[in-house]
Amino acid sequence: MTTTLTPSTHRASFAIGNEQTAKRVVDLLTESFFEGQAAIAASEGPGGRWDITVHFADPPDQTSIRELVGIAAGDEIALAVSFDKVEAKDWVKATLEQLVPVCAGRFIVHGRHDREKVPPNKLGIEIEAALAFGTGHHGTTRGCLILLDEVLKAYCPRRVLDLGTGTGVLAIAAAKALHGKVLASDIDPLSVRVAAENARLNGTGDLVETIRAIGFSAPQFQRRGPFDLVLANILANPLRQMATPMSRHLAPGALVILSGLLPPQASAVISAYRARGLVLKRHIRIEGWSSLLLHYIG
Repeated sequence: MTTTLTPSTHRASFAIGNEQTAKRVVDLLTESFFEGQAAIAASEGPGGRWDITVHFADPPDQTSIRELVGIAAGDEIALAVSFDKVEAKDWVKATLEQLVPVCAGRFIVHGRHDREKVPPNKLGIEIEAALAFGTGHHGTTRGCLILLDEVLKAYCPRRVLDLGTGTGVLAIAAAKALHGKVLASDIDPLSVRVAAENARLNGTGDLVETIRAIGFSAPQFQRRGPFDLVLANILANPLRQMATPMSRHLAPGALVILSGLLPPQASAVISAYRARGLVLKRHIRIEGWSSLLLHYIG
């Protein structure tokens, strides 16, 4: 890789306590600047904290930045934004060095710079460093991949759904392991585009169908279901609300992998799905997050 020294930049930095709010802030900031005006990065810190950094070529309007952050995350976070100037550095190289490959069962999530480090007996999933959400470094994504790997050792589902696909990591993993088609949906149109691009990057563009959908509202769910395997790495409240509609789209004996839950939230989600005929088979905890494997018995 050729080293390119980035000129000195102006930086805004702040931390947010949860991924959902962090994503909302990043989306708003991204929409608020023309291409090239700002470089925005988000990374997970200890205890589920998300650190957000915005680099500007020119000194930013600090009041405007605080107002944007306040809209998405509240006044307390806005007041905590710090501004400074950063000396010249190869930021691309520094970011790539921090994004180490993540191993989860047979799957390895990696950046382009680590493409050649994937062992021949592993399935590599390439996600670029710029796509901070859903790179596989979060405990929820790792939990889903580990459970997916365990499931596929004894089970070969034909109809697979990745609900709330994000960057498409889970859909790509399932498509690569099964050499079969996967339906991937998300409520966010940007996520749908990113997932489709990542599927093409990983050679599964013809296997992963990406759609924008709220819940199970799109006609593709009826056409592609009932599903033998559902992957849903979202959040506790949406997962509870989806228990009934999801059960209506499951084939007899289907398996469901759920994540995005804090351990104290797991029992309520398990109860919601048990009431719809799904029983818990496995519960794992990684980095303070719970991931569940459920079996649909009708």
